[in-house]
Amino acid sequence: MSVRLLSRLTPLAAALLMANSALADQPLTLDQQVITANPLKSQTLASPTSVVEGDDLTLRESAQLGETLKNLPGVSSTYFGPVASRPVIRGFDGDRIRVLRNGVGALDASSLSYDHAVPYDSANAERIEVVRGPAALLYGGSAVGGVVNTFDNRIPTEPVEGVHGGGELRYGGADTNRSAAGKLEAGDGNFALHVDANSRQFNDTRIPGYAHSSEQRAIDGDTDKHRVGNSDGRQDGGAIGGAYHWDHGYVGLSYDEYDGNYGSPAEDSVRIDMEQRHSAMAAEIRDLQGPFSSVKLDVGHTTYEHREIEDGEVGTTFKNEGYEARVEARHKPIGPVEGVVGVQVASSQFQALGEEAFVPQTDTDSTALFALESWQASERLNLTLGGRLEHTKLSPDAEGNERFEGTDEKHSFTAGSLSFGSIYTLTDIWSLAGTLSYTERAPTFYELYANGPHEATGTYEVGDANAEKEKSWSTDLALRFDNGTHKGSVGVFYSRFSNYIGLLGSGRYLDEDGQEVAAGDDEALPEYLYSGVKAEFWGVEAQDLWRLAQTPYGDFALQSSADYTRAKNKDNGQPLPRISPLRLNSALLWNYQSWQASFGVEHASAQRRVPNEELSTDGYTTLNASLGYRFDVAESQWLAFVKGDNLNNQTIRYASSILRDEVPAAGRSIEAGVKVAF
Repeated sequence: MSVRLLSRLTPLAAALLMANSALADQPLTLDQQVITANPLKSQTLASPTSVVEGDDLTLRESAQLGETLKNLPGVSSTYFGPVASRPVIRGFDGDRIRVLRNGVGALDASSLSYDHAVPYDSANAERIEVVRGPAALLYGGSAVGGVVNTFDNRIPTEPVEGVHGGGELRYGGADTNRSAAGKLEAGDGNFALHVDANSRQFNDTRIPGYAHSSEQRAIDGDTDKHRVGNSDGRQDGGAIGGAYHWDHGYVGLSYDEYDGNYGSPAEDSVRIDMEQRHSAMAAEIRDLQGPFSSVKLDVGHTTYEHREIEDGEVGTTFKNEGYEARVEARHKPIGPVEGVVGVQVASSQFQALGEEAFVPQTDTDSTALFALESWQASERLNLTLGGRLEHTKLSPDAEGNERFEGTDEKHSFTAGSLSFGSIYTLTDIWSLAGTLSYTERAPTFYELYANGPHEATGTYEVGDANAEKEKSWSTDLALRFDNGTHKGSVGVFYSRFSNYIGLLGSGRYLDEDGQEVAAGDDEALPEYLYSGVKAEFWGVEAQDLWRLAQTPYGDFALQSSADYTRAKNKDNGQPLPRISPLRLNSALLWNYQSWQASFGVEHASAQRRVPNEELSTDGYTTLNASLGYRFDVAESQWLAFVKGDNLNNQTIRYASSILRDEVPAAGRSIEAGVKVAF
């Protein structure tokens, strides 16, 4: 596992690294990572970031992005079984987290509901970047919580010489995962071709005890044990792309398909059949004459559909078709100031068809202008200032469905965002980074118009057609350090919302017709309301990579992290739902010649700060380990690995999951695989 990558900080390691960094005589500089999601590629972001790639990505890899990234500082998961898991960043989920492919959004329905998977297999990614905190000025109001950007090189952005490729096979895990993935790239320095394919199948997930918590069993009497029923599935995908490169740029196209079929653990008889077709174009022209030095264009068109099938019959069909395009132009330096300006347009047509549809057909169109400027004020101080102005129009159509009568009124919102950031270099080792942001977000169609039972999640959801823009102030302050022995950061963040649109439980239970019933009724569904409230979020994040020693028996390092988020509904004084508790991670890393290994401990505290109508979660401590061996065969490089998660077989219920009382995370998991590159 590459020890270049940062991870987790224990309190003891934090104290030791502070002392060690202060006493260091000869500071050494570790390689600095460029965040490609930042248009000013050479500039270090003031916002906290994490990068996952190489062996670290291989060992983290899961079917879904949420599970792949869940142990990064500040990142948790919406876990809805092994194939529906979206990232949660600092307590923000849904449409506050922007999931991008190569810098551009791909339409799906994953933000609409927790049971909707992100139609992307992490096996395709070569690199994943996570920007924590508001990134709305670059990517839209839906990035108020952060950005997850995946890079797969389906449109090669650099020239390719000769033939290169790779593949991966893995087997095992608590769901008996069987997966295979491969890619091939070929080029002559001008033309480049990329082809990839992947397939994954998995069984019902094994767990150590009952699927339902003791409190939930007292309500519904469930007796399922040792397995999460109806959590099996499969997902397949493939892509072809190509690009033409010249001395001053490139232009390329790609096309990819994704197909999946999986069960909903919330309902034994419900399965989801999903497909997505995505086309993309990317181009960049560099070394221009005139006011701009380069211009970059990204366009993506997506056709998405999934069917929720109950007892073999299609109950609801969700469709989403549309495009997103953005142009970024980097202007030439104006004195000490450099930056980019851009425009982004997007359009989508969402439909929910069938008697059980809980949202109406809605067209959403948006146009935005944005700018990001950077000023190197001195050798020690770098300042950034950005802004975004976005107009969104939503046009619903009830199409005769009585459930949505009165929701044909169009809504339009103009949202503005501003952000100021700074990085001050204190010494060769220490630097201080801070941001201050004001963000506005237009409510989504489901936050406005939802009304009805959602069978796959087992809830009854109701929107607010009078919802106003979501508005927030956010700040972030982090102390970063790098002395060659230690590299990491300790930071705090705070966000205050004057109108936070949350999916909040009402405490009532309704039947499919919207009539109130008792909690134990056979048709009872908990009611969740999209409600605008005043809210605040604050928390702490820390991470460190400590290179312990270089010995004849190998190199040793300790990677550690800690994060804590607290969120409050200021209207009623109660905690906001689905917030992760205090989490601590620490792992000992070892590298010796062709061998690499790790042994880690993950601890999550109990989460007792929950709204009155929700149940708390217990804490847990798990043990994890991995072992890898690198070897060459002819001109190819191989990695054979085995990894174990939750080796002590603990019952894990993620506080960030809406299904935590019905669906725990996987029990003991041991998976083996082999990866090749040539």
